[in-house]
Amino acid sequence: MIGIDAQSALVIVSAAAVASLIAAFVAPRLVLPVVVIELVLGICIGPQVLGIAQVDAATQFFSNLGLGMLFFFAGYEIDFERIKGRPLVLGSVGWIVSLGLAYGIAGFLFLGDVIKSDLYTGSAMATTAIGTLIPILRDSGEIRTRFGTLLLGAGAIGEFGPILLVTLVLTSRHPVHEAAILILFVALAVFTGVVAVRSTPRTWVFLERTLETSSQLAVRLAVVLIFGLVALAAELGLDLLLGGFVAGMITRQALRGREVAIFESKLTAIGYGFLIPFFFVVSGMEFDVESLVTDVGALLKLPLFAACFLIIRGLPALLFYRRELRATRDRVALGFFCATELPLVVAITTIARAHNDMRVSTATALVGAAIISTLVYPLVALRLRRDRVPAQRAILEAS
Repeated sequence: MIGIDAQSALVIVSAAAVASLIAAFVAPRLVLPVVVIELVLGICIGPQVLGIAQVDAATQFFSNLGLGMLFFFAGYEIDFERIKGRPLVLGSVGWIVSLGLAYGIAGFLFLGDVIKSDLYTGSAMATTAIGTLIPILRDSGEIRTRFGTLLLGAGAIGEFGPILLVTLVLTSRHPVHEAAILILFVALAVFTGVVAVRSTPRTWVFLERTLETSSQLAVRLAVVLIFGLVALAAELGLDLLLGGFVAGMITRQALRGREVAIFESKLTAIGYGFLIPFFFVVSGMEFDVESLVTDVGALLKLPLFAACFLIIRGLPALLFYRRELRATRDRVALGFFCATELPLVVAITTIARAHNDMRVSTATALVGAAIISTLVYPLVALRLRRDRVPAQRAILEAS
């Protein structure tokens, strides 16, 4: 297989399969998300621990596809009909407050010479990995509860807002020019969405018939949409995450009000069966364990950033959701979920290092804290919510 490290690819997909096996037998008792297992196994098989798999161009390509697919599902799960009103308003206000807290804390760390750039560090700490949380929420049953609706609202803004920051500020030396390009991209995406929504009633019956045939036209069109918008975003100089996210939102709007269980199951099989696990395993492999162990500065920054995530994204959840979530444990759980970060932290630290605006120790500590947040915070939140999910889901379904 020319140009492909077949052994590494085999080890990675095997690790994904083992993660699924562990999740099937262990997770129901320990409330352990499968993405957590994938990250840990990725670290174990990576070059700095066991060294039985390496990241090459081919594995990086599939990892990037998995990241795009992850953000597709993030956009797809955000049903604006469901989160409009209070969930969206609260999510927007909470993120703006989080952004202020993030830049304030980062500015303080900058003055103390703990970090090199308050802009990049602050932006990284003000994110929420709703794409990462989607499979966790889906598996736990939270996705259809009132709590899940509020979390989707907070997570949508906590992910889309930072994507815009990455697009307009962090990756651009000409923000006005990038804003014009972004407006063009949004206009093209909206046009695509309008065409899809208006044509779907006439074509969906035909597309449904292909779901049980080898042509799989509906699934292939969705894949074309994802790749097309990702390619368009990349061609325009925007972040690929934006393309995947918008593709998910367009697909959701096009299928609004229709029974799409079979279609969703097929997309889920492609995404969560292959591409998305690839991203999480490779993310674990790329984690710089050696720098974290040998660099005292990085080691000390690790718990600092993990605590900052909780303060920056958790505090607004405690303050602004008192009317919607009267129980303190529910607001604390929401805060832990909102403080879960990973993909955008990796993206922002990569950009910062490319521009020489972030120290290696800071980037390593931020990514390490993000991995800890993905490993620990959802587990804490699920423990707090474990006895409340069935009842709230039943109430939501009844209404």
